[in-house]
Amino acid sequence: MAVGLPEFVENPENRCPVILLLDTSGSMSGQPIQELNRGLAAFKEDVLRDSQASLSVEVAMITFGPIVKLKQDFVTIDQFTPPILEADGFTPMAAAIEYALDFLENRKQIYKDNGILYYRPWVFLITDGAPSPPWDSAAQRLRQAEAQSRLSFFAVGVQGADMNILKEISPPERPPVMLNGLDFREMFVWLSTSMKRVSSGKVGQAVALPAMGWGQITS
Repeated sequence: MAVGLPEFVENPENRCPVILLLDTSGSMSGQPIQELNRGLAAFKEDVLRDSQASLSVEVAMITFGPIVKLKQDFVTIDQFTPPILEADGFTPMAAAIEYALDFLENRKQIYKDNGILYYRPWVFLITDGAPSPPWDSAAQRLRQAEAQSRLSFFAVGVQGADMNILKEISPPERPPVMLNGLDFREMFVWLSTSMKRVSSGKVGQAVALPAMGWGQITS
């Protein structure tokens, strides 16, 4: 009989994985990156208020700018320590998306190897710019994964983001959302509430998400 990884032996709950794909390029410097850091802290704080979500929600963080970097491997929310992000460089968004897709598939295999059920993973992208070209291949991969129900992709544009490109990257049924100002805190509280709803249901079950009072879908 195979012995599972300690993290799954100690906590065999179904997992609700979410990858935070965060733009830390130079244009995010100043107040945007500060508010993003505050929002990350609020996310952890809010998820921890729910005992089931605390056991199920797993967070990984990948930043892009000036390079693609794994800032946090998958951990349950109680083990997640929001880093203080700093902004610098250009926007290698496409490379970050490709990295995230590979990283997620690897995590799903680990779940399967350890007999852990998991909810449909979320990839949550936040950017205030446009991807450095080429980005078509990453967009195609992302849309294909979404169409095959292998993940749910959400794109959030901060002021200055190229919403037209984000629209081409995003699945048609879930267009990108423009953040109201720098309301990262409300956005992350919404993400936390969504994760709580997902983790309280059955794997594979559709869940109604709360209203996005923190942003607008652009036409």
